[in-house]
Amino acid sequence: MLDHFLDNSAAAQRNRLLDALRVAPVTAIEARSNLDILMPAARVFELRDQGFDIATSWVWQETEQGKPHRVAKYILMPSGGVK
Repeated sequence: MLDHFLDNSAAAQRNRLLDALRVAPVTAIEARSNLDILMPAARVFELRDQGFDIATSWVWQETEQGKPHRVAKYILMPSGGVK
């Protein structure tokens, strides 16, 4: 998995996000801070375009600075893969 962080291409970011989503839902803040994905919405859009069933819910989450933000929480649906 560490290999994913050596490459910051869109493909590598999609792979990191998909790996994380297979374990648990991921918020936009978590994707940015933990997965080094600066535009998580774009990567989710691309994964959906590849056929992955990813739902979005809206949650409030604090940033590292302690400020609450309404952010997207991405959930890989139980099918777990391509529609």
